[in-house]
Amino acid sequence: MSSPTYHPWLHRFAVITAVVSLLPIIMGALVTTFDAGMAFPDWPSSDGHNMFFYPWLESAGDKFLEHGHRLAGSLIGFISIILFVIAMKTEERKWIKVVAFSILIGIIIQGILGGVRVLVDVRIMALIHASFAAVVFTLISCLILFTSKSWLKDQSEKQDEQSEPASFIKPISTLLPLIIFGQYLVGGMLRHLGRSVFEHIALAILVLLFAFVLNFQTRQTHNRWLIKSANWTLLIVLLQVSLGVGAFITKYGMVSMGYVAVQHSPIQITFRSTHTIIGMVVLMTSVIHMIRVYRVASENSTTEKTLTENIGGSISPIDSLSVKGGLS
Repeated sequence: MSSPTYHPWLHRFAVITAVVSLLPIIMGALVTTFDAGMAFPDWPSSDGHNMFFYPWLESAGDKFLEHGHRLAGSLIGFISIILFVIAMKTEERKWIKVVAFSILIGIIIQGILGGVRVLVDVRIMALIHASFAAVVFTLISCLILFTSKSWLKDQSEKQDEQSEPASFIKPISTLLPLIIFGQYLVGGMLRHLGRSVFEHIALAILVLLFAFVLNFQTRQTHNRWLIKSANWTLLIVLLQVSLGVGAFITKYGMVSMGYVAVQHSPIQITFRSTHTIIGMVVLMTSVIHMIRVYRVASENSTTEKTLTENIGGSISPIDSLSVKGGLS
């Protein structure tokens, strides 16, 4: 079987898709921070206007944010169609085409969820809408990994002979993204519904602990590809915890320090919105690391199986004679 071909344009456009997807994510975070989700009572129209003909630049405040979010969502929808077409035209791996198609469908669903949130005017839909955005962003990032040069290389070759196989960190590398997503949901409950603050803090401590343990265990594999993603995961978790502290102080204040929170102050908006956005990045980096771990563990398993088969009698007659000393 021939090795998959690296398609630079598919990889580059996957990166472009991820970057563009940050636009509706950033706008959505600002919409939630300013509580502007119901700036318009209708959807997909905006105050009766066709979405693409609404005088957006003449609007202000909540309407400017919400309509900007809608336009950014339309843009990423258009970009995802192009990404799917490029994948269908260039990529020979069927499962990559499935991933590209899943991204397109995910973005369509995400748009519908946003519309339903407006039509039913229920805050729980805002939580679902935001949480699903994290899933779609992570899926786009996975496509970047799958279409990269590094994915096509034999990563087990970067592992020292005396190091531990990557399979021993599979459990914790799987558990961490699940805990992070749970943490993201609880954070969404705090942000959209105003509850679960102590649960959010407790899970943040748990995520930080698991990130340190995962990083320590990953270093024992001595695999540079895995260590790199483990380092990024820990770094982003530390950044997110720092932003969480800032978001908490700027939202609730700190009496002991003489700081009184001012609603919708620039510093509060910055901390709360950035904390939400980086939360998606935390989930993404943990999932990317988990996939890398499974990839390397699979290669380790294949190598071990090949060696076992050779030792068990699959060596050719000439190789057998060479091993026994029959050939000089």
